[in-house]
Amino acid sequence: MNLSDDDFELFGLAQRFAQDRAAIDARWKDLQRQAHPDKFAAQGAAAQRVAMQWSVRINEAYQRLKDPLKRAAYLCELRGAPINAENNTAMPADFLMEQMEWREALDDASGQAALEALDAQLQAARKQRLQAIENLLDVSNDALAAAQQVRALMFIARFGDDVEARFEQLGQ
Repeated sequence: MNLSDDDFELFGLAQRFAQDRAAIDARWKDLQRQAHPDKFAAQGAAAQRVAMQWSVRINEAYQRLKDPLKRAAYLCELRGAPINAENNTAMPADFLMEQMEWREALDDASGQAALEALDAQLQAARKQRLQAIENLLDVSNDALAAAQQVRALMFIARFGDDVEARFEQLGQ
């Protein structure tokens, strides 16, 4: 293992968006077993500190690789198209209109059924964006276009949190 390896190299995975979650989980467990500080107890405190650094590095990589949104953002960054969501909020007009419609639907939602319908729309939009990201990164190798899709997916995820909060309000 090399600390300068990217997450995909560290996990022995192809640098692509489409990944098998079970394989990521299994590799994480294997890497954690290899780097566990207790395995290095006989080698002294310095070896244990290095093992702890490895363990932290492995966990950070795992958090990025297991989450499709984080994995997509990481791949875009590796390919020279950082997301820069805090500075780059430009979105196509049709997506902005869709956002406004979702906001209005959330404001107007008065019951469980309306929220469930909105949540279904969000899940469909999320699935569509994930498929677009996969095609852009793994087939077209267009990281710039994928970065725009990632920014849209980030909005969908945040809005999904708002919908969840509204579900919780209704449940009280």
